[in-house]
Parts: sequence; structure tokens; C-alpha cells
Amino acid sequence: MTNNLQKKLSFLNHGVSQKSQLPILLHILLETMDNNKLKICTTDLEIGIETYLSATIDEPGGITVPAKMFTELINSLPDDILTIQTTDSMLEVVSKKTKSTFPTANKEDFPSLYEHKGEKIAILDDARMHDDFGSVVFAASSDTTRPALSGILVRKEAEGFLLVATDGFRLSLKHYKLPESTTMEDTSFIIPARVFKELLAIKEENSAIAMYVSSGSNQILFEQGETILIGRLIEAEFPNFEKIIPSDFSVSVTFDREEMQKAVKICSIFARDAANIIKFAFHKDHIIVSSSVSAAGENTVKVDATLTGEENEIAFNARYLLISFQQCNGQGNDI
Repeated sequence: MTNNLQKKLSFLNHGVSQKSQLPILLHILLETMDNNKLKICTTDLEIGIETYLSATIDEPGGITVPAKMFTELINSLPDDILTIQTTDSMLEVVSKKTKSTFPTANKEDFPSLYEHKGEKIAILDDARMHDDFGSVVFAASSDTTRPALSGILVRKEAEGFLLVATDGFRLSLKHYKLPESTTMEDTSFIIPARVFKELLAIKEENSAIAMYVSSGSNQILFEQGETILIGRLIEAEFPNFEKIIPSDFSVSVTFDREEMQKAVKICSIFARDAANIIKFAFHKDHIIVSSSVSAAGENTVKVDATLTGEENEIAFNARYLLISFQQCNGQGNDI
């Protein structure tokens, strides 16, 4: 049905190259399988996406078709039964009232996404993964000239694994617990942040996500339902983050997240022309959040809080704080 194909293409297009010098990367691979399934693949050589769709197969075969045109057509069609067939060097898409033809390219020119899945190292829970992975991936760098910082460190722990991301200015760390039945050998690797972001975008009804690592091809694979996401592990040394995390604290403060988030947002208006810098002044029962720009003015916001330790003052980047508060949504109001 058209509707099922539309849902698949919505995610598959994340893997289509946007400006590649290789024309084949602008295509979608369509290939029949023996179990009455149609395999559909896209890749930009950084990530690959493979998914399957139930279909009635009359003749086996495979072909590639321009992704943009094909997707626009499918998204424009009403929900109906589609017939996809090849005629000479063209692909025909036929519905009850429409018939469209596309130029094609040989499937042999389309890059292979992976040779084998590799070793299954973990089973992830979809609901928990969105919360736990989402609270880490935002801190990774978008600058690929420093490869290690553009990825997420995944390191085996006793009850699961540790997730760490940093862009050199901020750091996010999360302990992810695996089910007791899951086994995972002692290992660590760096997964591109983009792979995690795409993983969070998969919309499959099956909540279980299988995680594979292929050491031979240096690839990471995530399989959920009938969709597989493939990425290449980053070969770099991750910064020694443990040295910059204090082992103890002389001051701690507790406050309501939503109240503080509103205060930071208000002060960020005045901080835009001052490198987004806002100040926190810690007092025994409250925090004064402030920002000032000589040409624009200043403002202060009082936030109720509980302080343990000496009163102090510190400056933060308002943009980083707002992003961090957003990642804390659903994890309680107190910070």
C-alpha cells in the first residue's frame, strides 16, 4: 500500500546524499527478496539505511531510481495498491489512476551497505533509549575536523555501558543499564553522533533494538523491526574526560528546573550581545540570575533554591544551559 511505502521513504531519505559527486548516491535501491519482501536502501557513505516492505513478487530483480523524484511522487499518491515494474531501462509505478516512469541505474553501481551484521552486543529498549541517548548526543561536536568529539563514547560497564559526549565546551555523561539477560564483552568504541540522531528518528512499532558491531568492517549496526541503520565507527582517541570531572563538591544547590529555565530564557535576551554570558549568584535560599549589556540594559531574576556550602558566583553560556534543561524534560523538576 502507498501509505506503508510513504512511511518507509520518510526515514530512508535521511540516508540520501544531498550534494554528492557520485550520482548513484542520489538514488534509492529497490530489490526483491525471496520472502515476498521488497528491500529498499539509501546511503551517503556516512550512514546507510536498509528497510523491508511486504510485497507480492512476480519476478525477481533490482534497480535504482532517483530518490527525490520517486519520493515526491509516492508522497503525492493516495493510499492505494502500487505496481512497480521495469520496462527496458525505465521503472514504472502504476496505481489505479496513475502511471509514472523514471530513469534508472544499475543496482551493481549502488554501494554495498555491509557484508554481515557482526556480533550482537546489546538489546536496547526503545523508550529508555530515547531518553538516555537523547540526553547525551546533544553535547557532541558538529565539527568533523576533530573526529573524536563528533562521536559518542560507548564503554562497557558492570551493568551496561557508559555514554559520553563532549564538544570541548560542555560534557554529557549517562550510565545506561542493560537488561540482565544481555551480555556484552568489555569493549569501548566511538559512534558518530549522527548515527545516534538517526537512530532516535526510526519509527518502527517493534520496541526492541538490536545493536551489532562488525570489527572487520569497523561498522556499527542498529536493527529495529524491519529497518537497519548502519554507520562507521570513529577511529580516534576520545579525550580523558574523567580528569575534568570533580571527585567531590564543596557547593551544591537544588532548584526547580522549569523556574530556572524561564529565568535563563529571560536573561538570555539581554545576553545575546555579550557572548550569551549570564551570571548566577548563589545565596542560601535563592539564586540571582542576571545579564547585562551596556548598550541594551540589564535584568535580574530571582529563583528559589537550597544551597549547601558557601555563597558564590559563576558565569554560564545561556544557550548551553537552555539546551541542557530541554534534555532534562521528563526526568523530574528538581535539579
